[in-house]
Amino acid sequence: MADSLPCSIVDPTAQAIAANATGVTLRNVTKKYGSVVAVEGINLDIPAGSYCCLLGPSGCGKTTTLRMIAGHEDITSGDVLIGDRRVNDLPPAKRNTAMMFQSYALFPHKTVWENIDFGLKMKDVPKPERDQRIGEMLEIVGLSKFANRKPQNLSGGQQQRAALARALVTRPQVLLLDEPLSALDENLRVKTRGELRRLQKQFGMTFIQVTHGQDEAFSLSDQIVVMDHGRIDQVGTPPEIFATPASRFVARFVGDNNIFVGKVTEVTTGMPHPAGNAVIRLEVEQVGTFLTRGQAANVGMTAACSVRSDRLTLQPYPPADPSAANQITARITSIEFTGYITRVSLMLESTGEEVTYKARSHDWAAHPAQEGQLVTVACAIDDCIFLPH
Repeated sequence: MADSLPCSIVDPTAQAIAANATGVTLRNVTKKYGSVVAVEGINLDIPAGSYCCLLGPSGCGKTTTLRMIAGHEDITSGDVLIGDRRVNDLPPAKRNTAMMFQSYALFPHKTVWENIDFGLKMKDVPKPERDQRIGEMLEIVGLSKFANRKPQNLSGGQQQRAALARALVTRPQVLLLDEPLSALDENLRVKTRGELRRLQKQFGMTFIQVTHGQDEAFSLSDQIVVMDHGRIDQVGTPPEIFATPASRFVARFVGDNNIFVGKVTEVTTGMPHPAGNAVIRLEVEQVGTFLTRGQAANVGMTAACSVRSDRLTLQPYPPADPSAANQITARITSIEFTGYITRVSLMLESTGEEVTYKARSHDWAAHPAQEGQLVTVACAIDDCIFLPH
């Protein structure tokens, strides 16, 4: 997208769209295809005016969930509410939502202006009002000079903005986006998602987007909903999902987390801590002892802890205190310079499992280690996240 969106925005249009913004509520929503359960009993509250991303791997149920909100899929049981209105039995056109598809679905034989005009015509909006709203929307998305072009004569970023304008011009309560950036190259995707987020903030309306990319979800969202096998695994802000994953699946999916599975041997409560968490001793067979903080821990249960690759430290081997917790012995197997970050792969001496360590390349260059070198890998207790499931 060579041309950037204008910084200013036409206030009447933005205010009209923002006035329509509302939240979305899912209550025990299930979708079955015969005996196959695509979405199972999910409960979710998406606040009005927020940017929510449904995040997860292919087949986790996120697109099905989006389509049930839109009305393109019937729900098997449960309720979908837009605002305080139950919309289970309403067709898509009656839900006051708009959907932006992965392929943009622009009419190839129509100009940008005619594409944007289509939804307004279907709603029987008078032509003078249509013309005013289309002109304002073209200015907002920076396509005023391209109104008479057809989609095939636009860049990928311009097509994306034309599809966005067509969706927003009808002033929906909720905009639903089905992986709208996946067709763009990396540089354009980064730039376009920033502009998409800026538009959402300027309009103050509710956006719900499906994505399988955590970078996209982290950069866009107020709220991330991580899904797996048709269920919601965790709901939180981007910092919460990144720093404190609630399960092994979330820790693995958001990436760069080292996960150690063991048995809880001790739970110590009553120790001062801002979050009120207990200190948990986790014994990982053939690896060592980890002290972590968490809740819902019982002695004897199988659980895990997660440590982000950038929160580990590499120390000399042998360690000063071989019996200390939160340290393991590993051998460096590869060092990968990726620009700003250097990624170091290590193999545990006791089990052969892989551990990943990341450092700023500037810091790594100041204290380098070599492939094949034996090191002590350590972490602080507050960087070790307890994962009960």
